[in-house]
Amino acid sequence: MTHTLKLKKSLAFFDLETTGLNIQKARIVEISVVKALINGGIETKTFRINPEIPIPIETSLIHGIYDEDVKDCPNFKNFAKTLANFLEGCDLAGFNSNRYDVPVLVEEFLRAGVNFDLKNRRLIDAQRIYHLMEPRTLGAAYQFYCGKSLENAHNALADTMATFEVLNAQVHRYAGVKIKNPKGELYEPVQNDMDALHDLTSAKIVDFAGRMAYNAKDEVVFNFGKHNGKRVVDVLKQEPSYYDWMQNGDFPLDTKRKLTEIKLLQMSNLLKNK
Repeated sequence: MTHTLKLKKSLAFFDLETTGLNIQKARIVEISVVKALINGGIETKTFRINPEIPIPIETSLIHGIYDEDVKDCPNFKNFAKTLANFLEGCDLAGFNSNRYDVPVLVEEFLRAGVNFDLKNRRLIDAQRIYHLMEPRTLGAAYQFYCGKSLENAHNALADTMATFEVLNAQVHRYAGVKIKNPKGELYEPVQNDMDALHDLTSAKIVDFAGRMAYNAKDEVVFNFGKHNGKRVVDVLKQEPSYYDWMQNGDFPLDTKRKLTEIKLLQMSNLLKNK
């Protein structure tokens, strides 16, 4: 199979099967990657992983992976460097990936102590394009764009291949199609350009769990609790113990890391101004 996506670097489509929907607690049991290469070819890999916790039976009934299926597979820590190497230099794409798959993957890498930097990666979510242009589900998207029924839904490879085909079809179907933005101005949202698709589908976020966000002035504020809406730097200055409370609390590792980055930057700026 080939593709016609205009790429500056490889685009890795991926899908996870996990132990549950809680981003912080979910563990990966299977990951499939379809790597779209610059030369138009693709490379596929599927890995099963021992989550080291029981897979709830209600989850196994959905994706068909049971404890017995993964008991002899490597855990994520032993597999993390292999996966990081395979994804090295790739942008990332998926279906609902920016809200679920990417955050779960980041949490797994952080637990494994493997640096998986997203700063120079474009994050492209085919679901965002689909919901903007034709609001439905992956199965309906596959039928709509590709004219096929999605067999083996909730199988990681089947879902990943479907997403790969859907994005290919989307960039061709919507080439030159314009819609109105909130201001009523016509614009062409879907382009065969990974920067444009990243800007379209990847919301501007601070941490994947959404505990912090940007306000209208592009300042980082807390997005929950008693300090909701307050600038993070102000809270850390006025109530230093709040940082320790969050670091010791039941928050995702990614949230704690981003909070630490903000604190370290704040301390650095204070030292410069002395």
